[in-house]
Amino acid sequence: MRHSAIVGSILAAAALVRADSALIAVCKQIQQAVSPASEVFWPLSLGYTKDIGHWATTSTQNSACSVEPGTAADVGTVLQILNSTQTPFAVKGGGHTTNPGFSSTPGVQIAMYRFSEVNYDSATQTADIGSGLIWDDVYASLEPLGVNVVGGRVTGVGVAGFSLGGGYSWLTNQYGLTIDNIVGYELVLPNGTVTTVDKSVPDLFFALKGGYNNYGIVTKFTMKTFPQGQVWGGLMTITGDHLDAVSNATTKFSATVTDPKAAILPTYNFLLGAPGVSLIMFYDGPTPPAGIFDDFLAIPHFTKDVETRSFSSLVLASPANATSMTRTVFHTVSLTQITPGIMNAVVNESLFWGPRLSLATATFVSYDVEPFLSSLLTHGSISTSAYPPSRAQGLLPLNIYFAWEADLSDDEFRNAATQSAEQLTKVAISEGQDVGNAPLYGNYAIGSTPLERIFGDSLPRLQAAKQKYDPTNVMGLAGGWKV
Repeated sequence: MRHSAIVGSILAAAALVRADSALIAVCKQIQQAVSPASEVFWPLSLGYTKDIGHWATTSTQNSACSVEPGTAADVGTVLQILNSTQTPFAVKGGGHTTNPGFSSTPGVQIAMYRFSEVNYDSATQTADIGSGLIWDDVYASLEPLGVNVVGGRVTGVGVAGFSLGGGYSWLTNQYGLTIDNIVGYELVLPNGTVTTVDKSVPDLFFALKGGYNNYGIVTKFTMKTFPQGQVWGGLMTITGDHLDAVSNATTKFSATVTDPKAAILPTYNFLLGAPGVSLIMFYDGPTPPAGIFDDFLAIPHFTKDVETRSFSSLVLASPANATSMTRTVFHTVSLTQITPGIMNAVVNESLFWGPRLSLATATFVSYDVEPFLSSLLTHGSISTSAYPPSRAQGLLPLNIYFAWEADLSDDEFRNAATQSAEQLTKVAISEGQDVGNAPLYGNYAIGSTPLERIFGDSLPRLQAAKQKYDPTNVMGLAGGWKV
């Protein structure tokens, strides 16, 4: 089936040579208007293939052409042309979204790869980070300087979408979400103007903190940095006969561990016809205090890669790229606490959907449990943000993550993810967790999620900012969470 998908992609790409003449004309107009720092690529070229490619094949579309802008001014030029011609487009940073059409298009694909610099300012203790990077590259650049930023936890995740959506990190218990640590943006407004956005522009500063690409294209993030030395942790894999032990240890960890330097990410997987757990442990220091991870370390393991190491090494130890280049869906449930009932429900959902979806070409069925301290939303200087719309209660996003091969099964997997999220929500509500209308984390939420479930009471403010900065709805020509 993988072979058939590849052949289908090649044939579809070849057909784009005969793409709509209006789209071809727009691509040529862009090619003539941008500076030598930028480049337009056409179907069947290597640059085009890279630009339209995504981590999940369900998020890849064949575009009329792709463009890699090399300057913020060129981004503005491209936006002006797209607006004047009313051409659909997409903006891609790292390409890790799983929702079709969010960063892909049959129109003009904008790939931000050339915004790839990391510049550290020791005087302000901030770093300017290009929107075309993945977090692996950011960490590798900052590590020799002994500093770090609040970014992604696993390999391969892009800076841009992650940072515009919220950003849960290994450092969140200490410093908050990624958006809590962004002090400025270089933004190309929909009218083509390049501007700097910081707290002196409160409506737009608010809107960019979790409001995605509704207000233009971000080319650079300015982030607070923090001292970073060696860390302890890594990946343990555990077989299905120890699921209860992992669940008990996870519940205990969530209820009792208050050290903000400690974090875990247990994922309950159904893989190769069997259940199991991939557990990543993290401590922000070379050695964790005694007792924090003892319950996990006592569980018999299948593999173990846990040691004192660099932060980059820990991130690269994650198995997140194991399902790249497959069809994928994410969905999520917002929890306020990790309980025995929730852990039992996670195990049951994994054991229920794993065998069933395997019959429909599933390659991976996973439930990712994310305990954080209840204080995770109290850090930083901002009191409001697009997401989460309220900071009164810490939210724990549980990620439902299915991967499969056959495109004919797309609806089946998306329906299964939705049903599973509904079931887990029912369990949480039955325990008294106030999550029935809790905002959902947009970086995990399935594409059919209503905007109100992501932005909640922030939505009117976001819509007002949208009307002010994008009155002709240029960014509405692109996909994503559109306010």
